[in-house]
Amino acid sequence: MNFDAVRRWPDVESPDLRAWDAADTLILDEAAAQLAGDLTIIGDEYGALTLGALDGGAARVRVHQDSLAGELALAANLDGLDHRPRSLPQSLPLSRELVEGARVVLLRLPRSLEALDQIAALIAAHAHPDVVVFAGGRLKHMTVSMNEVLLRHFDTLDVTHARQKSRVLIARGPRPGAEAEPRRRFHDDLDLWVVATGGVFAGTSIDIGTRALLEALDRAPAYESAVDLGCGTGILAAYLARRDPSALVLASDRSAAAVASARLTAEANDLRVRVTQDEALAHEPAGSVDLVVLNPPFHSGAAVHPGVSTALFEGAARVLRPGGELWSVWNSHLAYKPTLERIVGPTRQIARTPKFTVTASQKGS
Repeated sequence: MNFDAVRRWPDVESPDLRAWDAADTLILDEAAAQLAGDLTIIGDEYGALTLGALDGGAARVRVHQDSLAGELALAANLDGLDHRPRSLPQSLPLSRELVEGARVVLLRLPRSLEALDQIAALIAAHAHPDVVVFAGGRLKHMTVSMNEVLLRHFDTLDVTHARQKSRVLIARGPRPGAEAEPRRRFHDDLDLWVVATGGVFAGTSIDIGTRALLEALDRAPAYESAVDLGCGTGILAAYLARRDPSALVLASDRSAAAVASARLTAEANDLRVRVTQDEALAHEPAGSVDLVVLNPPFHSGAAVHPGVSTALFEGAARVLRPGGELWSVWNSHLAYKPTLERIVGPTRQIARTPKFTVTASQKGS
């Protein structure tokens, strides 16, 4: 398999942001003798594991990618193949259907132990008793705690030799039990339940950037429609829906875990919020929204990458009506104000601390 042909989408390409790494090739090499069958693949960021498995003879592939960008990249990479595979991979949510009866699972280890516990419990509960899980990652992101999580759900765990700063954990002997439940936490200061599935950013806590934006939002203008862009667990969407119950509030994120969490948070607080998995609001009509709130990520995977935030600013600018506003919080050292003024419109500072800046950018006519 020529991985040089595997591309990311839709992030800005960069020489140090490849769509695959040595962990992908090591997982495929360790599982090579068992690729020619029915596979489940979890956490395949841009499709390298799926394409490698198909190249290795896989007859059927079920795949779960948390990020919508990953699904789009896989589809684009499949279209770019010189020879169409015998069967196309089936994209599925992180659910029983994904792993039921599976004998081989290829897994890119998530950085969150809660996410790993959710995945391991799901496999152990529904995969075939003879399932073998090849779970790999980069050494710098792996911890002994990952071994402990896997050994809660499997009888044996073999650890491969490291290669090119990567390693694979091979788990066998599933111990079926209950699937991991979403975590819930009540925040007295906000009178708010926050619900989180395994891999969502910040879990049930409220990160300090979101808190900084929440403290400023009481000064935001009135709205009939509002969007929590990159919603995570949906805390900002919950605030918007509670502040004006008559408003149309949307929570949107590229992450399947975030979308599931935001939906559960809205339900737990009995709030009316529409939740969608989308890429920078690509499916929302232009000029349709009064207010967008955003606590943007500035990482793509483990790498700092400004293109992630820029794409969200562009999505917000597209859906805002003339005179509508984007309220955003960002790490002060990133100095996003010129970018916001270029993409959205005149930008004023609402609040600033040594760590965070909150701005409001108004869409022009």
